[in-house]
Amino acid sequence: MKYELFMAGRYLKARGQHAFISLITFISMGGVAVGVMALIVVIAVMAGFENHLRTKILGINAHVLVRGYGGPFGNVKEIEKKVMACRVKDTSVGSRFLKMLEGEPAGARVTAVTPIVYIQALLSSGHAVSGVAIRGVDPATVESVMSVGHILLGRGLDAFRDFKGRHPPVILGKELARNLQVSVGQSIQVILPGGTVTPVGMIPRIRSFTVTGINSTGMYEYDSSLAFIPMEAAQKLLGIGNKVHGLEVKVSDIYAADRLSAEIGKVLGFPFWTMDWQKMSRNLFAALKMEKLAMFVILTLIVLVAAFNIISTLIMMVMEKKQDIAILKAIGASDRQILRIFMLTGLMVGLIGTALGVSGGVGLCWLLSTYKFIKIPKEVYYTDSLPILMNNFDVILIAVSAVIICFLATIYPARQAARINPSEVLRTG
Repeated sequence: MKYELFMAGRYLKARGQHAFISLITFISMGGVAVGVMALIVVIAVMAGFENHLRTKILGINAHVLVRGYGGPFGNVKEIEKKVMACRVKDTSVGSRFLKMLEGEPAGARVTAVTPIVYIQALLSSGHAVSGVAIRGVDPATVESVMSVGHILLGRGLDAFRDFKGRHPPVILGKELARNLQVSVGQSIQVILPGGTVTPVGMIPRIRSFTVTGINSTGMYEYDSSLAFIPMEAAQKLLGIGNKVHGLEVKVSDIYAADRLSAEIGKVLGFPFWTMDWQKMSRNLFAALKMEKLAMFVILTLIVLVAAFNIISTLIMMVMEKKQDIAILKAIGASDRQILRIFMLTGLMVGLIGTALGVSGGVGLCWLLSTYKFIKIPKEVYYTDSLPILMNNFDVILIAVSAVIICFLATIYPARQAARINPSEVLRTG
């Protein structure tokens, strides 16, 4: 094999009258490098967006949601105990082994539960009106399951515990507060469509709240349409007593949430139903995965174009080196050795191009994640800079795919070189 590698290296560094072939070889390397670099950067950006959205969504939402078919339900503490006792085993040996190394118990389990009340209502400030989703939360347990976001002004959930004002407290998203033109300390009205029936018609239920905090979740959709109030105030506003609309559950392994959701549903039985975060955001993450796959396929075409350049380079090299091949065969080189020489030549082009592409792609991803010099509209993409997440498996898959494509491109020209008849070439040459 050393002989074949030596000859492949000589052909790769052709000079003089073969400099044009050498130029095309470098262009082929550049094509592979650009394709691999583009693939790594784009896939890292797509993975970054998916991870960013997952983090934001799971920051403000629970891993598993427990609801009742009949609406609000009681016996909350008893149901919470049953949910907290739920756990599932790891299905893969690899997962169990990794958790053993990390010192974590095998399997996935429920780590925290908090009750919640949901209200769809209108908020009025006197300046503007906005439709919102209000969450009545228990300040003692809600932060163990989800985050209410970063408090920009005023106080957070601690205001729910010791508020002594005339009206119950409410935390608004920053975009919602901006739309309503209110700030901390001001009063707003919560208007429920379903109210009291009177001889003159339905009168909506209205209650005043005091803005005690303005938060930011990092997602425009939530910041413009979500508000938090104490659970007791939400229960009183709806007139449901001590009942709640659901339980929000946090689990130890987010990728086992579907199995834990099924286990919780089995333990609680009818009239309860459960839903995990993957089902709640199925369309969004399915679309992101499809886009990631589409971008991988589209950008692989760049590598394919470079592979065609490798084919043309090798074909031209074979035509130029016919006499050399004939001489090598005349002095004892076998067809298999000639085949390996040209396959190694093309493979070296692919390996060098792939190495350059991986280095360039990883380096560019590092620059983008460190210095964040590419800014994007936060209102559209939920972040102000390109999110980057380099997955080792993705980088290895891209590199291996590029090398395989380049290797396949060498087969036809190498076989043509191996088929050259030395007697005919030497007689006509």
